[in-house]
Amino acid sequence: MMSSVYTGKRIVVGVTGSIAAFKVAGWVSTLAKEEAQVSVVMTRSATQFITPLTFSSLSGNKVHVDMFDAEGGETMAHIMLGREADLVIVAPATANTIGNLAGGLAPDLLSTTILATRAPVIVCPAMNSRMYTHPAVQNNLKRLVECNYTVIDPDEGVMACKEDGKGRLPEWDQVDPIFQKSISKQDLKAVKILITAGPTREAIDPARFLSNRSSGKMGYRLAEAAARRGAEVTLVSGPTALAPPVGVRCVKVQSAVDMHAAVMQHAEENKVIIKSAAVADYRSREIAAEKIKKDKISEHLELARNPDILFELGQRKKSGQLLVGFAAESSNLEVEGRKKLEAKNLDLIAVNNINSDDTGFETDNNQVLLLSANDAEMLPFTSKAQTSDLILDRVCRLL
Repeated sequence: MMSSVYTGKRIVVGVTGSIAAFKVAGWVSTLAKEEAQVSVVMTRSATQFITPLTFSSLSGNKVHVDMFDAEGGETMAHIMLGREADLVIVAPATANTIGNLAGGLAPDLLSTTILATRAPVIVCPAMNSRMYTHPAVQNNLKRLVECNYTVIDPDEGVMACKEDGKGRLPEWDQVDPIFQKSISKQDLKAVKILITAGPTREAIDPARFLSNRSSGKMGYRLAEAAARRGAEVTLVSGPTALAPPVGVRCVKVQSAVDMHAAVMQHAEENKVIIKSAAVADYRSREIAAEKIKKDKISEHLELARNPDILFELGQRKKSGQLLVGFAAESSNLEVEGRKKLEAKNLDLIAVNNINSDDTGFETDNNQVLLLSANDAEMLPFTSKAQTSDLILDRVCRLL
């Protein structure tokens, strides 16, 4: 299994007395599959909703409930768990637990563990919407933020009590990026990065267009990784089926001309520009206002050249600005990559081998050749998420 951000991290998951505890069982299962070392701490009331055996089976570790567990011989479990944790997650966090943490009270093992830790603490409230909006609960949540805890806002919707409002525990894909960021190095903190992703669509008529096989996965993974490492990311994306990454400003475009305008609008303000989009080289010279009937389609399509966005960025590059390009090649990767590196005034280029079935367009994995003026490095075959981190490691060194 490929390693992830969670691999080897010690994560304490604190479960309190809410029906939403069943959802956290899925979170624990996912963290364990991602090779995190998960320790679950339950309040006594949480065990009324879901059994410790469930969490023990999913995490592969003993579940902690009592402050003084004579049978387990862990009379100082709160110190041990707090000291060794890389991250503490409280989910679902009830109004009672939130009040204890805000007041610095420690009536149970979970609250004691949190007081004893110096790891990041993320609190995920889940309760009846009327309870959540009560001024006392809101004041307690503000107090947690003042204590440098991260509080994740609950979702809105129909809850187990049949009320419709704010108080539902969020889904895993909403909280996962926040958890990952809390345990990731912040070596790109406050660095402004512009990333392009996906294909462009060059309209022929309202129904037809010219495009390519790019899925946008590489650019989106780069944006996610950069944001996780603290960067302020602007993602200019062509049409894709992907959801915009959490914490990333996403600008949607269609054509190469649209992408050119968006990139040039934002280029000046960004320290790093990573151009991973697969921009169409040509567009139809004429775009029909209405769908062309099949019997009226010409055998010849007159094309016009699109602007070369990467070349223009290279010409406009400011002192201290870092420009990273991508190349899709089917042979002579280093030769062709170095030609593009020099011709477009790049600091770094990632060359994809599009002849492989396992890398390049539309896949979840990749293996790229990284070229700079004085170096060449073939990155390992791995996920596009890990490839993104390896590319950003090089960006950090160049910065």
